[in-house]
Amino acid sequence: QVRLVESGGGLVQPGESLTLSCAASGFTLELRYYAIGWFRQAPGKEREFVAAIRWESGTTAYTDSVKGRFTISRDNAKLTVDLQMNSLKPEDTAIYFCATGKNIASTMISSEYEYWGQGTQVTVSS
Repeated sequence: QVRLVESGGGLVQPGESLTLSCAASGFTLELRYYAIGWFRQAPGKEREFVAAIRWESGTTAYTDSVKGRFTISRDNAKLTVDLQMNSLKPEDTAIYFCATGKNIASTMISSEYEYWGQGTQVTVSS
């Protein structure tokens, strides 16, 4: 059973940085079949795509609102995926989830992911 554990959330001021980490375990197939995505859900809003990376190729994708500010990276040896978040804004406040799945066609679509972590809270406020 695939297991995902997020860490690194917290309270920061606008303009500051934060790095989230997702530790994965329990993969039943080779890594090349998987992708990892970060999604977020703010109070009263639907869950939205933030960023994703394919384990083998390292191909990344970002939602427009975080391009140039967030960077997703993976460590295949440690099975971790980090989300480096710079220049944080109050609108980035949300619970952030990492997710993974096999043979994902579109990494931006949440329904393509099979496994989800429990989430970590990010609050950006002065």
